[in-house]
Order: sequence, then structure tokens, then C-alpha cells
Amino acid sequence: MLIYKYLILVFLFSTTLHAHENSRIVKIEGEMTCISSNGVPDHEMGKFPNRANPNIFKEQKLKFCFPSKPHITENKTLGLMTVGVFLNGVPMRPYTAEYLDLTSKRGFSKNPASGWRKQAMHNPRSLGLDNHNGHVDKSGLYHYHSVSQYLDDTPKKTLIGYAPDGFKIIFDGNETSSWRLKSGLRIAPASGKHDGQFEEDFEYRIKSGSLDECNGKYIKGIYTYFVTHSYPFFPRCFKGKVNTSFMVRKN
Repeated sequence: MLIYKYLILVFLFSTTLHAHENSRIVKIEGEMTCISSNGVPDHEMGKFPNRANPNIFKEQKLKFCFPSKPHITENKTLGLMTVGVFLNGVPMRPYTAEYLDLTSKRGFSKNPASGWRKQAMHNPRSLGLDNHNGHVDKSGLYHYHSVSQYLDDTPKKTLIGYAPDGFKIIFDGNETSSWRLKSGLRIAPASGKHDGQFEEDFEYRIKSGSLDECNGKYIKGIYTYFVTHSYPFFPRCFKGKVNTSFMVRKN
């Protein structure tokens, strides 16, 4: 009976979800370009909740602002949870909130003490990601953990969004990441080989791909970020001056 009720709820929420329509507005506000959206993608979402993701999608009031005229700085910015916004107004949020925790029954928790963070795309099914590598968090926010498998059908050098420092984020299947799995075994408390289960399983190897440590490169003198089908998928560090209030949620 409980399973039957669960399936009914999934059906009701998924059919309601498809009734939502993407809405986004682009405006210039002073020195910033701002994309406001309702958080609804311009493609069909997967069914939420699902067995791996119990969260229900909710329309949002989102605003992403970034410098209209970005410029490179001397320092890189790290540690941002929202690393970009797609043109459809949906955020790029590649990180998970879970870390290795040997005291937890599941083996993971939100306690970062171990220093080993769960990497989303090692086992995307465990997060209930849809075919666009997006899913819903507890607040109802739909977001992407990686690039959509359908991007391969787009033309080369396709603009897909912007980073918090204002530089463009491009898809080009010819560009390759320079991040690789580390060799050898993990350091305690984690164990086993570096297989991509954790963020810390990867390291940047200069010139092993076409892109730098931030998944970017210069094109005709202009710095540009890229999304890739391999780790890190989205830029994780930023070479321009970022807007620290890049993503704002309104009630």
C-alpha cells in the first residue's frame, strides 16, 4: 500500500512539473548583467521525487548577476557552490554536500571532517539525476551537476552560460580537461584506489588536456571557460573578479 501511494505521488508531482514553463529575463544593472529566472529549465525534467531523490521541484525566484566587462585578476577564486548559470536560468552546482563519514550508517554525512567529499558523477544514479544530469535539492531547486548528454548535438563552440566573474562558458567537444585520477592508494580515513568516488581523487596535470586548471583557455585573447564531459565538468575556480553575490534567491 505504501509503495502504491508513493507511485501515485510521483505521478502527480511529475505531471504537475511538466506544466511549468521556463521564464528568464536578462537585464543590465549598472556594471552587472543579471539573469532572473523561475528556475524551470527549457527542457523536460526527470521525475521528481524518485527513488534516489525524495525532493519535490518548486519554482524559484532566482537572480544571477555577473560583471558585464570581466577582467582577469592576480588571484583565483575557489570554493563557490554555484559555479555558473546556464542561459536558461538554471544554476551549475557540481558539488555534493556529503563527505566520507565512517561513523555514519550510510558511510557519508554532511560532516566535512574526513576531508573526502563525495563526487556526484561517480554514481549519478545514487543522486537521482535525470538525463540532463540535473536534480532537485531539499529547497526544490533544480540544478545541474554536470553537462547534459544532449550537448553533443549542438554546434561547436556553443555559448551555454556565464561564470560568476562574467566570462563566457562554452561547450566545444574538441576541448578536453586536464584533470586526471591520481595514482596509488588514498590516504586514511579513505581507502582503496583513486577511482573518482571523491573530489580528492583528481589532480590537475598541466597540459594533459587542452584546458587549464579552471577548465578554461584564451580564445583570440579573451579568457573563456568550458564545460566538459569529464571531470571537473564545470569550471571550479575563477580567474576574473567574481560577484560574491552571484546567485540570489528571493522569497
